[in-house]
Amino acid sequence: MDDASPISDGFDTETLARTPAVLNGVIDAGDLSGAVTLVWRAGQVAQLNILGKRDIERGAPMERDTLFRIASMTKPVTSAAALILMEEGRLALHDPITKWAPEFSNMQVLKSPDGPLDEIYPAPRDITIEDLMTHRAGLAYGFTSVGPIADAHRRALGDVFDNPMSPDQWMKALGGLPLSFPPGERFHYSHATDVLGFIVGRIGGSGFRDFVVDRVVGPLGMDDTDFWIPPEKRDRAAVVYRMSEGSGRLEPAPFRNFDAPPAFCGGGGGLVSTVDDYLRFARLLLGGGEVDGVRFLKPETVRLMTTNRLTSAQRDLPFMGMPFWAGQGFGLGLSVVTNPAKQDWMGAGSKGAFGWPGAFGTWWQADPAEDMVMLFMIQSAISLGPQAAAQLATGQRMGARLALPMFQKLVYAALKREATSGQL
Repeated sequence: MDDASPISDGFDTETLARTPAVLNGVIDAGDLSGAVTLVWRAGQVAQLNILGKRDIERGAPMERDTLFRIASMTKPVTSAAALILMEEGRLALHDPITKWAPEFSNMQVLKSPDGPLDEIYPAPRDITIEDLMTHRAGLAYGFTSVGPIADAHRRALGDVFDNPMSPDQWMKALGGLPLSFPPGERFHYSHATDVLGFIVGRIGGSGFRDFVVDRVVGPLGMDDTDFWIPPEKRDRAAVVYRMSEGSGRLEPAPFRNFDAPPAFCGGGGGLVSTVDDYLRFARLLLGGGEVDGVRFLKPETVRLMTTNRLTSAQRDLPFMGMPFWAGQGFGLGLSVVTNPAKQDWMGAGSKGAFGWPGAFGTWWQADPAEDMVMLFMIQSAISLGPQAAAQLATGQRMGARLALPMFQKLVYAALKREATSGQL
């Protein structure tokens, strides 16, 4: 389908109707295979765009039920799973993770985050659950690090999208590496949410994947959301593409298909989902823990999740090579807009809007001030590194990623608002 669905009241129809043409321009230029975007507002789908191909080689079009690898959009789901346990009194934000993960006892910290691995000192305190949920654990990703610790992550931990280790093996391997920073000191994007997920699995007693299926995505009716793609659903999956440096054309990025749910189901980025499935989850948080009359989380829990917890000093530090926190902060597993005017250069959203993107270009945002959810689903792989975010604005053939802010700006430009206080 190449046309937008009917547009609801509350939007300037001409402005919003420009969205498919803009996105098709990126697709036609060869920068993007296809996209599924959705705008939900005040109880109804205001716009749905289904554009381009999910599989260029087969000529298979995008569909409403196309499956996407949502990468770090998994993190808010994992955080919600942990908060279910918090509401049940089975964990607390201040709990040291060593209660369930002794692999992280007596951690050492690098004297310099890019320095030798043997130049270390004892961590001043244990990592807490809140540290994991706010990426202030001192842990790292290989791609957010430089120097010896980056290489050590790659050697010790392998690929989170195709990892042969069991969760216990992986936790032991990560716990054997030094921290890049002392717990609590700063936001440093990391494997923290993977650790959180495996702790949820240990507390739940059934393993992390089963807990998520049984307590989150299953009850929410997210029937196509899981940590693997069953054989009968593979035809619906969108291919993840990357730009070939040699040909300047899109080529498939390799991903392994599993014949059964893998042992390693990463809470930091392992989920596959659809636009309608994730809409259910976004609406849950937008509704303060309730969706379609069914309550899953308390309103005060969702407020904890969607309130900035980073200090001013922590937000002054760049993230992925740019001043990411100028107009936003980070709660429990997702970001939240704190100053729309300062956020304007990289996106759009009212004060209090929240969400978190995925490495393959997927993105979502819930905006309580507008009673709105926006979803942007593509499959575009780029090289990750400490400067990756800055490269999005300057690198060649980045049209696939620049399509997102164009979508964001058009939707917010189309809003008919009676008041603009605190908004763009």
